[in-house]
Amino acid sequence: MTAMDLFTLFAFTIAYLIALIIPGPGIAAVVARALGGGFKNAIPMTLGILAGDLVYFFFAIFGLAALATYFAPIFVIIRWVGAAYLLYIAYQFWTAKPGSEQMRPKKEDAMKTFLAGFSLTMGNPKTIIFYLAILPTVVPLGQINALAIVELTVLVIVCLLLVCSAYAALASAARDMFRSEKALRRLNKTAGAMLAGAATLVVLQH
Repeated sequence: MTAMDLFTLFAFTIAYLIALIIPGPGIAAVVARALGGGFKNAIPMTLGILAGDLVYFFFAIFGLAALATYFAPIFVIIRWVGAAYLLYIAYQFWTAKPGSEQMRPKKEDAMKTFLAGFSLTMGNPKTIIFYLAILPTVVPLGQINALAIVELTVLVIVCLLLVCSAYAALASAARDMFRSEKALRRLNKTAGAMLAGAATLVVLQH
């Protein structure tokens, strides 16, 4: 069993990093969570987004693109549910009354935040296009073996965690720069607006 050639792995990594770095609904949601409650509160959202990416990745790898297209109406429902939940979180941030030491709405359940990230990705056309349209042009799917799948899976996990963590860390650092209640309230509203914007992008993108 041979590993995938380095050029293909490099090409996939570059294409995937570009897709991740360009801000979309997922990045907006992660940044908003980090602005709202710090780096740790963005972790469940990041893991949910990762889970959704892996689902589409395996769809592409195992030739399930046609199946994903067949169940497109279900993904539309998932997209609307995810958008609705993001709007709910956005409302919480917008109406939150932070204390001087911390900024956050009432405590969010980590599993709900994870599922929000997952549904956000499952209904995100940007993710669908990358895995079901762009990925096959970068990686020769017909030549993939078990070792290559492991290599690509590791790259997906590492790249996504690095990019989302970087965005979350920057947002969290910006949050920590503001300590006055007035400034925190503004950041709350910024986080709420970003989440509402992410929800809108999810709904409007086709």
